Amino acid sequence: MTDIDHASRETPAEGARGRRNYVALVIAFSAIGLFVALASAVLPALAQSYLGSRNAPDAVLTNALLLNIALILLGWQRYKVLTSELASHREAEMEARQLADMDDLTGSLNRRSFAARLEELLATKCTADHGIATIAIDLDNFKQVNDLNGHAAGDRVLCESAERIAKLLPEGACLARLGGDEFICAVPYHTHSPDRIDHLVMRMVEQVARPVLHQSTAIDVTVSIGIAGSHHLGDEPTETPAQDLMHKADIAMYHAKKQGKNRFYWFEPPMENELRFRNELEAGIRRGIDNDEFVPYYEQQIDLDTGEIAGFEMLARWESPEMGLVNPDIFIPIAEEIGVIAELSERLIAKAFEDAKQWDPSITLSVNISPVQMRDPWFAQKILKMLVEHRFPANRLEIEVTETCLHENIGMVRSMITSLRNQGVRVSLDDFGTGYASLSQLRSLPFDRLKIDRSFIRELKNKNEGDQLVEAIISMSDGLKMPITAEGIEDEEVANALKRWGQLKGQGYHYGRPEPARKVVERLENLGRLVEASDENVVEITGLVGKTASDEELDGSRNAV
Repeated sequence: MTDIDHASRETPAEGARGRRNYVALVIAFSAIGLFVALASAVLPALAQSYLGSRNAPDAVLTNALLLNIALILLGWQRYKVLTSELASHREAEMEARQLADMDDLTGSLNRRSFAARLEELLATKCTADHGIATIAIDLDNFKQVNDLNGHAAGDRVLCESAERIAKLLPEGACLARLGGDEFICAVPYHTHSPDRIDHLVMRMVEQVARPVLHQSTAIDVTVSIGIAGSHHLGDEPTETPAQDLMHKADIAMYHAKKQGKNRFYWFEPPMENELRFRNELEAGIRRGIDNDEFVPYYEQQIDLDTGEIAGFEMLARWESPEMGLVNPDIFIPIAEEIGVIAELSERLIAKAFEDAKQWDPSITLSVNISPVQMRDPWFAQKILKMLVEHRFPANRLEIEVTETCLHENIGMVRSMITSLRNQGVRVSLDDFGTGYASLSQLRSLPFDRLKIDRSFIRELKNKNEGDQLVEAIISMSDGLKMPITAEGIEDEEVANALKRWGQLKGQGYHYGRPEPARKVVERLENLGRLVEASDENVVEITGLVGKTASDEELDGSRNAV
């Protein structure tokens, strides 16, 4: 519906004003008619009286004429006021209607008006040869623009992006801002030439990527774009085809983001299935946390010199009633994105503490920490509090952090590591060699151990290059006085190759796959390495090594935490 269509409709308020306007106009014209009748009798008499040729005219008629003149002036003035009020009201209503239909920042349509416009296009423009392409556009990493440059810069980027997109759109197309940094277009096209939409979208990607200048600062952004054509609606009619098409374009856009951003994709049905599976995973993870479906599994860490078990690394597993045993590669990234990784990790660590209390005190427990958890300034205090609550000795716990944590907030990471180590917890750098840790960072951060990534250990089968890489890392760790754990040992050949470089710990499928707690207990029982019943009360908490911790001492430890 156009603005003209809206303007042609008279509201009740406008009707009332129009009627009052009409009444004022009738009164004025009636007064003018009466004035003409009276003036023809009174004015000649007044003129003759003024010239002295006759007596003054009738006073009643003279007063009636003067009153008539006053009525004409008052009626005309009232008509002008009402006309002005009506014009102002119409202008205000048109402005309010426009604000209701438009995005106030960019001047584009808003979600509601775009959906109505798209419904109209689908109903009137779609034929066997012509269709409507819905193009969902999202600015990549827009939050960083606001965080680094301020919201004024963000608004400037949004306005400039909207202007650049609008200039590329053909006649008959429309652009809307759905909110935040997301835009959407509806573009008529010939169904036999979808490549024209491809060409249009590629130009959008190029044009929006041009730097935006704000206060002498060049701001660079990229876009992820998803496209859905009216042919994607299928043969079955729906109540809201516009909403369906917008939803499919959104799905394609999120697929573009997942594939690396700064690109575009047409919608395909498998994308919808993937998104539906992702939503089911999110709901399942939240439900799984509440239902205690996540359990710790343990991978052996072996002393390569003696061949004995030196520790276990805890690995998360999801025992889903619907999907069975789910590996962490699937659910950990999603748990991080939806903000439940901290709760999930803390529950698993609590279970691991209880499990490890049954093991021989010389066996350590290693726990991986998500980079998301390292952003929490209270993380170290939470770990120490859990140690006290579960009466688990701090010197048996080893926290593993990845190199990516070092680049987000090095000061906070240093403070956390120091707090943990001061209480007896050991901290190791996991997956070393895959990130960007510098020697200066390794020297300044108080790590207790380096874990060589499995990709380097596999290279040991390549006698020349593999040996040199691992030897260089081990030589560096010797210089830094950091012991080494080698990950990904999968056969005897690699294990023997590592033994020649001194005392190392190793783990991998060569020594067994990760096991649930009951299997670990069975293994350690066969080796005679479980805690004796009489030793169950002997715990080692920070500052309380090798003796029984009394309640007073535990309370003191809690207060220290």
